[in-house]
Amino acid sequence: MPSATDPPVALPLTLDLEDFKGDFSFDALFGSLVDELLPEFRGDDAPGAPPPPPPLLGAAPPVFPAVDELLGLFKHSCKELVDLRRQIDKRLQNLKKEVATQDAKHRKTLGELEKGVDGLFDSFARLDSRISSVGQTAAKIGDHLQSAESQRETASQTIDLIKYLMEFNSTPGDLMELSPLFSDDSRVAEAASIAQKLRSFAEEDVGRHGVTSAVGSANASRGLEVAVANLQEYCNELENRLLARFDTASQRRELSTMAECAKILSQFNRGTSAMQHYVTTRPMFIDVEIMNTDIQVVLGDEGPQADSISIAEGLSILYKEIADTVRKESTTIMAVFPSPNEVMSILVQRVLEQRVTAILDRLLIKPSLAIEEGGLLQYLRVLAVAYDKTKELANELQSIGCGDLDIEGLTESIYVSHKDEYTEFEQASLRQLYQSKMAELRAEAKQQSESTGTIGRSKGASVTTLPQQQISVTVVTEFVRWNEEAISRCTLLFSQPATVAANVRSIFACLLDQVSQYLTEGLDRARDSLNEAAAQRDRYVIGTSVSRRVAAAAANAAEVAAAQGENSFRCFMIAVQRCASSVAILQQYFSNTISRLLLPVDGAHPSACEDMGSAVSVVEAAAHKGLLQCIDTVMSEVERLLSSEQKATDYRTPDDGAAPDHRPTNACIRIVAYLSRVLEVAFSALEGLNKQSFLTELGNRLHKGLLNHWQKFTFSPSGGLRLKRDITEYGEFVRSFNAPSIDEKFELLGIMANVFIVAPESLASLFEGTPSIRKDAVRFIQLRDDYKTAKIASMLNSIMAE
Repeated sequence: MPSATDPPVALPLTLDLEDFKGDFSFDALFGSLVDELLPEFRGDDAPGAPPPPPPLLGAAPPVFPAVDELLGLFKHSCKELVDLRRQIDKRLQNLKKEVATQDAKHRKTLGELEKGVDGLFDSFARLDSRISSVGQTAAKIGDHLQSAESQRETASQTIDLIKYLMEFNSTPGDLMELSPLFSDDSRVAEAASIAQKLRSFAEEDVGRHGVTSAVGSANASRGLEVAVANLQEYCNELENRLLARFDTASQRRELSTMAECAKILSQFNRGTSAMQHYVTTRPMFIDVEIMNTDIQVVLGDEGPQADSISIAEGLSILYKEIADTVRKESTTIMAVFPSPNEVMSILVQRVLEQRVTAILDRLLIKPSLAIEEGGLLQYLRVLAVAYDKTKELANELQSIGCGDLDIEGLTESIYVSHKDEYTEFEQASLRQLYQSKMAELRAEAKQQSESTGTIGRSKGASVTTLPQQQISVTVVTEFVRWNEEAISRCTLLFSQPATVAANVRSIFACLLDQVSQYLTEGLDRARDSLNEAAAQRDRYVIGTSVSRRVAAAAANAAEVAAAQGENSFRCFMIAVQRCASSVAILQQYFSNTISRLLLPVDGAHPSACEDMGSAVSVVEAAAHKGLLQCIDTVMSEVERLLSSEQKATDYRTPDDGAAPDHRPTNACIRIVAYLSRVLEVAFSALEGLNKQSFLTELGNRLHKGLLNHWQKFTFSPSGGLRLKRDITEYGEFVRSFNAPSIDEKFELLGIMANVFIVAPESLASLFEGTPSIRKDAVRFIQLRDDYKTAKIASMLNSIMAE
């Protein structure tokens, strides 16, 4: 409040609440308050405002002239603002009271509304329950009405059925007095349905009547036997009438009529008669010309002599025609019959059991196991071809549709009799092929032998006996090809692993027997040739007390025998080489083809391996015997050359005083040349351990033979040098054997040859480096030509004593 001393001021306009509403600005409010008091501060560009007077010189700056007015203005404004605040507070309090009052009224109203809504919901629930109860009652009423209607209809139908039943039960065999329903062609379906119901009821009644009579009822009525008989007769007549109409429609291709008849006939034994009738009347089952054409298509112009390839082509054509026919029939069946799958099952079964079986019976005539050559193989080939093509047909028919028919089982049943005896026929065929091949080879060998004998006699030369038949890898390959073909048939006809494994083992056993027998007999023939050469060689061994002319003739004969022995050796080595190649082919075939078929079955593969090992061991035993005979043949020729070519003077000092010959002896040159020539084929024919074993045995025999041979001679120092030269030549040759033990023996021979070269007093020094040769060396020392004159015997005693 202003004091009494305050200067009077002009109060501004009173503040109003409206000033604070809307976009309130304090700067605008403040400006509106002070603008009247401070017009000079409104702005430089305010019009009509005089500029301030310039300050006087020496005067003090003027005091702010409007300060008092402003203070008063501000105090008055504050007072008004306080008053406005009080007004606002009062209004706010009034508003709060009004809001509280309205809120209480609103809450009360909401509570009353909630109670009303709850009541409304209860009313709706009662109404819904009532509606549901009414609906259930209406449904029950509807059910009762429907049941009553059904009972009414049933009663009405029953009355009609009783009336119809009485008509059928009137007179036996009299169907003339029946209701028009049973003779109206337009109501055949209804008549068939009623007849089936009457028949079922009558038969059931007769069954009950029969039971009552059986227990001795004396007052039993006549029953419905007449009705049963008449109904049976009527149903048969109706069924025949429908079948006749069905046939007529079928001939005219009226599918709708056929479907109508089939639907009605389905009430008679589920339509079985209609289905059977339709399938039976198909042309492919009743037309004899079609069946004859089938055989002609399969066999062609060749008839029963047709080969399996031609038969396969014929079956493909025929089975395609059958599949096409069935496919066309399936279209009709789908459009006509209510149960098409059952009809397709009957149709496909009839196709396989009648049409296909008729063809197979003409094709697969089981031959006798003793039939002439080729008959068994032809039967087996045709069996495989027919089975394969029939399986293809079965798959095609299954894709077309055959209902629930087990078409795979049906196909297998067609061939079951052939498959039961398959293994026996296959083995007999393989034996037949083998016997035929052996007869062919013997005939060729005989023809070749006769041709060779004729040429030899025409030239006046002596005929040398040759092996009649050499082992051929081509023949063994043919055995394998036969077996492979048989295995392919086996895997085609059988699918169970155990059955396949058992049959494969039996078939493979035939191959083992064939290969083993063929190779063993071939080796035996080659051994016979060695034996013949040995016998001829022994035939021309003569004593020493014969004339020169006899000796020359015997020598010529021995040369011929030696040539035959060399040829027999070469033939046997070739036979061994071909045996090795044949066994390799057999093992490869087993690994590539047989093993994978036997491995799925426990024990089958090891057993087959044992069988193959046994077969191969028989061949190896025959080869081993022959190789030993080959060594005997070689050593016999070596001994002959040593005997004929080695001269007593080869290891002595020349009597004419000529210089010693340091070349190998003629016997050594001939033997090394012979061994090089004859063993060339052995080096190429033998491999691995067989080659090593053979050459080692030959080297030991050669070493022993040379030792025994040299025991027959006496040696001078120059002769010892020549012997050493021979030993070196032999040693260089046997080095090609790649047998370290043989190389060592010939090296020791070279050392022992020094006993002929050194002076007697130096003999003791020879044993110092190699004491192992002492025993053999002592025997060699006794062959020195100065053994007695140099008194070497006493020296040997002292050496041996040491």
